[in-house]
Amino acid sequence: MVKGISRQVIVVHSPDQKLFDQAIFILKDEAVGKEGVTDEMLLKAANKLLTSASPDRKVPLTSYGAVWACAGALVTGLAWFLTVMF
Repeated sequence: MVKGISRQVIVVHSPDQKLFDQAIFILKDEAVGKEGVTDEMLLKAANKLLTSASPDRKVPLTSYGAVWACAGALVTGLAWFLTVMF
């Protein structure tokens, strides 16, 4: 536990509560002290982040690390098999 540090947060309730009840955003110290930054602007930014992280987004092909590892193992095994047999 950290003592002596005070941070400001925004708590936003999840639009889809199947998995999450709420999201907690910890604000940067610089964001709070800036001139012209309102509470509404911070809430809009937090909601935008929640909606942009929707589950219907496509997962990039590079994030399938286990699939690529298995494919590499298969190719290596095939190369070994062909070397032994021929």
